Amino acid sequence: MATTAVSTTTIPEAVPAKTTPVRLTDSAVNKVREIMATQDPLPAGLRIGVVGGGCSGFQYSMSFENQAGMMDKVYDFSGLKVFVDATSLMYLNGCVVDYVETLEAAGFKFDNPAVKSTCGCGSSFTV
Repeated sequence: MATTAVSTTTIPEAVPAKTTPVRLTDSAVNKVREIMATQDPLPAGLRIGVVGGGCSGFQYSMSFENQAGMMDKVYDFSGLKVFVDATSLMYLNGCVVDYVETLEAAGFKFDNPAVKSTCGCGSSFTV
């Protein structure tokens, strides 16, 4: 009897959206899914993070990922996996990510209660 090797790359069990420190609105989840559907190969999920930079010190980052990192927390938003690294999680606690479309612009909006100030262009912040 032959044995078959099985890949050991797995995504950690996701935490349900009700108990997450960061939240995505339905509008944000739907837009991420729409964008993900155009990717080849289809990503495993969305990474949300905080990186150093910008004129105020920090800025948000969003990218698609094929797997979770070792120090990531994984959250489930109606089947959408969201990966957040432990360091970013400190800055995103209580943050709500929304997708907004207006006549002037469309994009993802971060409403973060930890932010003390933002820069004039609105793309970076201070905690």
